[in-house]
Amino acid sequence: MSIFADPYKLFDIRGRVAIVAGATGSFGAVAAKTLAGAGCKLTLTAGTADALEAIADECTGLGAEVHTINVRPETADIAADIVAQTVDRFGGLDILVVAAGINRVNFIDEMGPDDFTGVMDVNVTQSWLMSRAGTAQMKAQGRGGRIVLVSSARGILGHPAGYTAYCASKAAVDGIVRALGCELGGTGIVANALGPTVFRSPLTAWMFEDNEHATKVRNQFVSRVPKGRLGEPEDLAGPLLFLASDACDFYTGHTLYADGGYTAG
Repeated sequence: MSIFADPYKLFDIRGRVAIVAGATGSFGAVAAKTLAGAGCKLTLTAGTADALEAIADECTGLGAEVHTINVRPETADIAADIVAQTVDRFGGLDILVVAAGINRVNFIDEMGPDDFTGVMDVNVTQSWLMSRAGTAQMKAQGRGGRIVLVSSARGILGHPAGYTAYCASKAAVDGIVRALGCELGGTGIVANALGPTVFRSPLTAWMFEDNEHATKVRNQFVSRVPKGRLGEPEDLAGPLLFLASDACDFYTGHTLYADGGYTAG
C-alpha cells in the first residue's frame, strides 16, 4: 500500500527502543515524555537520582516501560554500558537522544579554562561518546536508527553576555551531526540535532514571571522572535517526533530549529 494512503504511519514509533541521555534536563524531560507517550520503550540516564526517578515515574504513567541508569556518559565505557544495558533489557536500540547540557556564563577574559572545557566536555564530548556507542549498536543490528543531539540557536548566533563556551559547544554539536549525516548516509542511520530557543523550563521560569525585570528581559527577547512569544515544552514534541521517526528518513545531517523563527531573521 502506498504511504500516501496512510502517511501517519511515518510517525508511528510504538514499540521502538529509545535512550534519552540527560533525561532530567529541560529538553531531556520533554524528550522522555514525548517518546513515552509515543509508545517507546525507554532507557533514561542522568546524574541526579531523585530527579531521574521522578521523570521515570512520569514516563511510566504515560504507559512506557522504563529502565533507569543513574550515570552521566563521561567515558567511552559508560556510554557503551548504557547501550549494552538497553540492549539487554529491550533487545536493541532504535532511537538515541542525547540531551545532556550545561552552560557557564562569563566574559572570555574572566572565564577560567576549566569552565570552558567543562562545558565542552558535557555538551560535545558526551554527545560524541553516546553517538559513537549508539552508532556501533545500530550498525550491528542492520536496521537503521535515529540519532538526535541537542543544539541551540546559539550554535549559529553569538550572544553578548559571556557565551563563548556555550556557543562554541553548540556549533560543535552542529558539526557532529553534519559529519554523521555524511558518514552514515548508506547505513539507514540518520543523525540530526534539534535546536530550541528559550522555552519554559525550571531554568527559565523566571522569564515568564509577572515582574518588571522579567517583563523587560522577555520583551527584549520576544521582539526578535517572529512568532511573538517564548517557547513552551509542547513546541519541541513535534520536531522531536519527526526526527525520531521514519518521516525523517531522507533528512539527515541537519539542525532543526524549534525557535519561532528566531534564527530566520
